[in-house]
Amino acid sequence: MFNPSQDEVRRFFCATFDKHQRQGILSPLEAIARDWIVQHPEYADTLSDAEAAVAMDFTVERGQSNPFLHLSMHLSIAEQVSIDQPPGIRMAFLALARRLDSEHEAHHQIMECLGEMMWTAQRSGLPPDGAAYIECVKRRAQ
Repeated sequence: MFNPSQDEVRRFFCATFDKHQRQGILSPLEAIARDWIVQHPEYADTLSDAEAAVAMDFTVERGQSNPFLHLSMHLSIAEQVSIDQPPGIRMAFLALARRLDSEHEAHHQIMECLGEMMWTAQRSGLPPDGAAYIECVKRRAQ
């Protein structure tokens, strides 16, 4: 399993943004990341300077959302949907995207469920509950 450091994640998104700007050839993973980067133009300034991005501290107290966490969650959800893991996420995603008439907004709703599942797992010390995650997404699709 690939477990990149925070710096590696930030450099990956910044390098992908740079390749996209220069119309470079992207790997399949970079192409998926580029698709999400393009849908979040508000992150362009942050992504344009890798060294500054690595040094940035995103805190709730400052009212800042972390663009790297957000983009990473988009990538995670896209991968989950593509391989239907946990089982049922693809159908739940499609139902939610239909209800919202937006795959992007469906991703944002799923992020809430994913964050809740991870928070619960960390708090309880138990493995993430994929079934509860899918149920959360299904409830949002109703």
